Amino acid sequence: MTLRVVVAPAPFKSALGPADAATAIASGVRQAGHEAIEVPVADGGEGTMEALVAAAGGRVVQAAARDPLGRPITAAFGLLPDGTAVVELAQASGYERLADAERDPEATSTLGTGDLIRAALDEGATRIVVGVGGSATTDGGMGIAIALGARMLDAHGTDLAGTGADLARVASIDVSGLDPRLAHVSIEVACDVASPLVGEEGAAHVFGPQKGASPEAVLRLDAGLLSLATVLAAQGLPGIAHMARAGAAGGAAGGMAAMLGADLIDGGALVIHAAGLVATLQGADLCITGEGRLDVQTRTGKAPAAVAAACVSVGVPCVGLFGQVDVSPEVAREMGFVSSITIGRTARALPDALAATADDLTAASAMLVAEWSPVRG
Repeated sequence: MTLRVVVAPAPFKSALGPADAATAIASGVRQAGHEAIEVPVADGGEGTMEALVAAAGGRVVQAAARDPLGRPITAAFGLLPDGTAVVELAQASGYERLADAERDPEATSTLGTGDLIRAALDEGATRIVVGVGGSATTDGGMGIAIALGARMLDAHGTDLAGTGADLARVASIDVSGLDPRLAHVSIEVACDVASPLVGEEGAAHVFGPQKGASPEAVLRLDAGLLSLATVLAAQGLPGIAHMARAGAAGGAAGGMAAMLGADLIDGGALVIHAAGLVATLQGADLCITGEGRLDVQTRTGKAPAAVAAACVSVGVPCVGLFGQVDVSPEVAREMGFVSSITIGRTARALPDALAATADDLTAASAMLVAEWSPVRG
């Protein structure tokens, strides 16, 4: 029996984008003599631009921007045939733009993402989707707003740079100078997590340490985000302190909701809809998804969980291939996976494991489909 297998992976961080991951998995499926249909996906994090451009037949545009420390760089955004621009925050403001020793969310900002939004406006975009995963920043979106013409002012009326360290110093926000073209476009923030802005589950506490924040810095950043939200609310802008998804990308999602009027949406659902995954799953025998790690955060908005949920909705078994699996089989099944498999075939140092990701995905998928039967599904 020839299986019809839908291959819908997210990026394998620091190793493969979604399209390359799909190619590697599909290669294993075909080597085993089965049919593979590739549908690369993402969730608002890295790979979102690639997945949406591929789904819609768009193009990639290069533009001048600034990295998280304000240094000039060239970054990319996607432009789709319907006038939608896809801006990935990680392109300019992502942690991979920095050396390990440079990672400090109190010193970084999202200015470069604002540069890309402005470049998208220059290209005539009428809708802007901002994918916000992979950030190096915890600035509440101040950098984005500043790059688009807003001003963050301290108690003396002095302009602030908009870094994480400036959060608690903001006394007022002047949005009168925002680019007037923003009034004529819709902005959707594709979020890969559902975290609120502040608190134990908020941007600073959950994600600050992985961006280089010390325990003391986490407390300062959390207090600063609350201060920014308080200033925004006092000026009649939307309250974001406890808004779902506002904590994505160090609060950049919440800042865009308050200052730019953006809608915060589920990034995985957005990409899956654009890619037509549910329609492709009709009549499939199996779906294979995956990304670098399966953990408790996967269920809070990550693409593989969204793929698994789509599979459950149409009755197609879903198997996940991961670099690491950090949940029990029971938790994985609760997310919708009939099986979750670690792809590493031998113990390796991380750089070697990353370099072997494509080969490991091909080998794992070939073995999986060779052993698969309808009874297992």
